[in-house]
Amino acid sequence: MANSHPLRLTPLPADEWDERARAALSSLIPPDRANPSGAGNVLATMVRHPDLTRAYLPFNSYLLRDSTLSARIREVALLRVVHRADCEYLWSHHIPLAKRAGLSAEDIDAVRSGECSDPLDSLVVRAVDDLVTQHTVAPPTWDELGHRFSDEQRMDLVFTIGGYLLLAIAVNTFGVQEEQA
Repeated sequence: MANSHPLRLTPLPADEWDERARAALSSLIPPDRANPSGAGNVLATMVRHPDLTRAYLPFNSYLLRDSTLSARIREVALLRVVHRADCEYLWSHHIPLAKRAGLSAEDIDAVRSGECSDPLDSLVVRAVDDLVTQHTVAPPTWDELGHRFSDEQRMDLVFTIGGYLLLAIAVNTFGVQEEQA
């Protein structure tokens, strides 16, 4: 599916990459990928503002690598929130990560539709939907999360949902396009 959001900011052209741009990416990607083709269009667009990128990426890296959530729960939450935000770019880029985290094609379709047969996936989808529509997790959902997750995990879940909603909003607003094969 093509990106339906208008292109507003292009990735930083290769001839404009400098040490500030490469250093801004250091918390998320290795130095050999800190270039226009290795970084991908989201990061290559973000480095148009190296100071913002340098400040934002450690948080995003935490959500992706160091959170107390399992990779599966992170991907269920992330896929649901980027679906709700109509961010096809992040959806398509996280399908391989979701599969590596143990989600089947059927699980992924269920996250998109909101009709998960797995009770924990369903609970996470409900938390995402609560936050997207009400800007808070409804008390029954929060309480049920408390039976399945520690307080740290519930906090990580809220920040994962909010963090990826923020990224989806940025990707959509900037009109980040799929990489050309």
